[in-house]
Amino acid sequence: RFVAVFPNVQIVQGYGLTESSGSVASTVGPEESKAYGSVGKLASHLQAKIVDPSTGEALGPGQRGELWVRGPLVMKGYVGDDKATAETVDSEGWLKTGDLCYFNEDGFLYIVDRLKELIKYKGYQVPPAELEHILQSHPEIADAAVIGYPDEDAGQLPMAFIVRQPGSNLTRQQVIDYVAKHVAPYKKVRRVAFVNAIPKSPAGKILRRELVQQALSMGASKL
Repeated sequence: RFVAVFPNVQIVQGYGLTESSGSVASTVGPEESKAYGSVGKLASHLQAKIVDPSTGEALGPGQRGELWVRGPLVMKGYVGDDKATAETVDSEGWLKTGDLCYFNEDGFLYIVDRLKELIKYKGYQVPPAELEHILQSHPEIADAAVIGYPDEDAGQLPMAFIVRQPGSNLTRQQVIDYVAKHVAPYKKVRRVAFVNAIPKSPAGKILRRELVQQALSMGASKL
């Protein structure tokens, strides 16, 4: 639909980190730009692999893990912080990006979420971004964010903060049921709170710590 309305406009995607000193991947040309949802193919000066965060094992196409990259533009380390450097760059020069990603069979890179933001529910890993994407597809939801709510039995419960569209009377149960239709049982939203706005940084990043504090201050009876 976008191409029909804007035939002369091409949208490209890219991905990089401060620590990579530039682009890690990008879409080049109109054909690569059709790989919707992907940040493109690996830059020619870099090597990359997807690694199981638990075992350190390299994974194949379609398998999700942490993205590691290596190349001449990757940083040497953090000035004056040897501990952080050792945690981020290994002895072979691999930069651990902290991003949960996968490559498809054609070499296109897909970003799933930040590893540190994954919700740990009964031993399963639930990417908040996946649930947020589903929630934002609901016609009565203007914005949404998902966090892990601390739980003694499960570890964390997926909890959604919802901004309703003006005039909407969407209920908590309707939100829970909507997500449940699109995901595996362990990924279901277990708690819902309605808010006026999602706290974000000037760059548009969701401030999840603020939401966790807000959830805890609400108390279980209000969720």
